[in-house]
Amino acid sequence: MKTKCAIVCVTNDLSNDRRVDNTCSVLTSLGFEVTLVGRKRKGSIALKPRKYATFRMRLWFDKGFLFYAEINMRLFFFLLVRRAGLIVANDLDTLWPAHLAAKLKSSDLVYDTHEFFTGVPELVERPRVQKVWTRIEQRIFPHLKYVITVNDSIADLYRELYNKTLIVIRNVPPLRDTATDGRKAALGIPEDKKVILLQGAWINKDRGGEEAVEAMAFIENAVLLVIGGGDVIHVLKEIAEKPGIKGKVIFKDRLPFEELCQYTAIADIGLSIDKDTNINYRFSLPNKLFDYIHAGVPVLASPLVEVSKIVSGYKVGELITSHNPESIAGSMLQMINNEEQLRHYKANCIKARTELCWDRERKIAEELYRRFL
Repeated sequence: MKTKCAIVCVTNDLSNDRRVDNTCSVLTSLGFEVTLVGRKRKGSIALKPRKYATFRMRLWFDKGFLFYAEINMRLFFFLLVRRAGLIVANDLDTLWPAHLAAKLKSSDLVYDTHEFFTGVPELVERPRVQKVWTRIEQRIFPHLKYVITVNDSIADLYRELYNKTLIVIRNVPPLRDTATDGRKAALGIPEDKKVILLQGAWINKDRGGEEAVEAMAFIENAVLLVIGGGDVIHVLKEIAEKPGIKGKVIFKDRLPFEELCQYTAIADIGLSIDKDTNINYRFSLPNKLFDYIHAGVPVLASPLVEVSKIVSGYKVGELITSHNPESIAGSMLQMINNEEQLRHYKANCIKARTELCWDRERKIAEELYRRFL
């Protein structure tokens, strides 16, 4: 029997997307010949060898209308000329070329929506652009047979809109032992300070980064470690130079997952303080939340719907009551100064990760993708 080929599509540079890597790994383990296709940016890090093929397109444009027009056209022709019995489209910005190519080639199509795409703040603040993406979704979504998303709240939103039942596969890490000597100094972090961590591939507007940095003006016995990229990093660096804050914030660029784990493991608490400013953030379930839990790091989080279920349900941390920097600082201090409570939260993290792990979620993915063999 011929090996069935699967092409997995994204618009990112493939370097930090754990969910897509999990998908490709499941497909490979089932016997698919997998190619993951995305783009290569100017600052993209080199990819380590994987068990599946990768292809990164070099594009003329990096953002805006011309970028989406170019990558959609390039992706469509890539899919059209390659063997692909199965196409997996990740997020709405790959769905149009994947849907059209699948239709022309009579290929199977799975759509994995990582968020409520048309509700992201970048679109909410640009209603004309939002309208274009909404029309694309409205034209294609009703014809989709297999749709995956990341949590129950987003699945409910799409069910209300399109009367479709989605498959929920949470974006959680696999169970693994991260080798670390636990020494902060080895990573350039002061040994005598508590470490408050804010990590994320994209630390953007309304993720609480500005307030986290400003909160450091009220804290003396800790440093804030910010790891990641995003459109507000330059703003955070400017705030970090203010009197009373300068010297208390350490910035690291986006890191490969294995290296990021080393830093996560030395944190005393991890922040996940996105704001409830749009429907997408309201029902989000950030990757960093699970990264903290798997590293045994207690969480200080916003009281968002899905986040609250995890933090309160598994008793792995605290919820902030306000995004006022002084209030956030009070919550930070309350946590880092209570060693007994921190030990309790750490123990709960270790218990929770045995349930909140890819080892469980992958069974749902395997059941789905076996249908296409």
